[in-house]
Amino acid sequence: MAAASHDVQSLLTSPDRDFLVRNNGDQVKVASLKGKKIGLYFSASWCGPCQRFTPTLVEVYNELSPKGDLEIIFISADEDEEAFSGYFSKMPWLAIPYFDSEKRDSLDELFEVRGIPHLVILDGTGTVSIDNGVEIVREYGVGGHPFTPERIKELKEQEEAAKINQSLTSLLVRESRDFVVTSDGKKVPVTELEGKTVGLYFSLSMYKSCVDFTPMLVEVHEKLKAKGESFEIVQIPLDDDEESFNQAFGSLPWLSLPFKDKKCEKLIRYFELSTLPTLVIIGPDGKTLQSNVAETVEEHGVAAYPFTPEKFAELAEIQKKREESQTLESILVSGDRDFVLGKEGAKIPVSDLVGKTVLLYFSAQWCPPCRAFLPVLTEAYEKIKAIDKAFELVFISSDKDQTAFDDYFAQMPWLALPFGDERKKSLNHKFKVAGIPTLIAIGPTGRTLAKEARDLISDHGADAYPFTAEHIKKLEEKSTKNEPDEEEEDEGDKAAGEEAKEGGEAGEGWVCDGEVCYKA
Repeated sequence: MAAASHDVQSLLTSPDRDFLVRNNGDQVKVASLKGKKIGLYFSASWCGPCQRFTPTLVEVYNELSPKGDLEIIFISADEDEEAFSGYFSKMPWLAIPYFDSEKRDSLDELFEVRGIPHLVILDGTGTVSIDNGVEIVREYGVGGHPFTPERIKELKEQEEAAKINQSLTSLLVRESRDFVVTSDGKKVPVTELEGKTVGLYFSLSMYKSCVDFTPMLVEVHEKLKAKGESFEIVQIPLDDDEESFNQAFGSLPWLSLPFKDKKCEKLIRYFELSTLPTLVIIGPDGKTLQSNVAETVEEHGVAAYPFTPEKFAELAEIQKKREESQTLESILVSGDRDFVLGKEGAKIPVSDLVGKTVLLYFSAQWCPPCRAFLPVLTEAYEKIKAIDKAFELVFISSDKDQTAFDDYFAQMPWLALPFGDERKKSLNHKFKVAGIPTLIAIGPTGRTLAKEARDLISDHGADAYPFTAEHIKKLEEKSTKNEPDEEEEDEGDKAAGEEAKEGGEAGEGWVCDGEVCYKA
């Protein structure tokens, strides 16, 4: 399909306006843009992603503007003129005047703007060159110029070639910098890292998961250094605040890219970063060994080195044996914490639960999906308990305080870990609990039966018991044969949906999306 072509004069003017404006009030005739590449920048002051992208676009524009062949035009989605003016004051380019809302709306519709920031690039003839300009500018910056399909194709081919020929130099060096830095500001040439195993540590200094993980990584780093291993860490800082970065990095024993280095953004995209913390392992040959070993380091510490596929196969076998030898006591007992709570504060020995099927229920009163799921779970619990006394459930709270815990636990007919119990952290880690409500099923032998028991209860209620793989397979086969009409809705799910819509104030460090509350 041929790219859409537009007459720039009619595209950007109105019957009573033939000019664009600068942030100082100057008017610029649209006719003066003839023959230039034009970027139509759909954005708004209230849009967080726009606020983050605009400085990047300003940097690119300022570097390219001396060439004289590119102009950008701001098309605002702001709801009042004051917000428009404040935001536009940060932009060195032109804009459709705020008063011409009809033209701004027509451009939104013409270019099918479904989300902002959005950047459309027109070539010198008014033909759409690229309509994903935000992605291109984020990816390539000035290097994307002249923003043609041919240039983007060329850059992608270069990237593919770079991946094939990947080295520490290609990853960490750029034209104006061939070094990384120490916490006291010394420059270390990247060439000194060649031939070593290198961990690229993507980190945000104030992000809780990174704050928790960094001390573990420091311990691994120091132990490997003490053993004389050829291993180094290079931090890829993602901080926006230089003071926060300097304060955190100042106490760390490894290297880093400089703060706000352009390579940081490129490496985020190169390794398709999706979670923090991420620790990418680059082998002695400069090739990627592992895309993220953060969880492995948390689980195995220094034993994960040298992070090779052979080592990971060995660790997987260790983990398998560990799971096969798992017992309820190994999960729920820690030092003198060998009990759970019953009603009226009674301490129930964990040993009383041995030999039973036990559900671990990670939940909190502040979490709307948890409150919605509670009656569904209570009904299933009471039905299962009526047919088999060798069954129990233990509530593991993420409540904000003791009062909230007490109020919520009072609604439950089962057991609980005490509020603030130190065992919660190890259970979260062991079962990789990222969101609540989560329900883990432990069998009579103490081995894990199902990590998605919440879904099983939601789908099958009490019939999900005893949560074994064989039993669940039979249920699924039965469900496939008796699928209900599309318009039918399980009352429990319907109630859960309605409750979730009510919302609620999430616990600190959590975000709720209506179905699950996740760690932020």
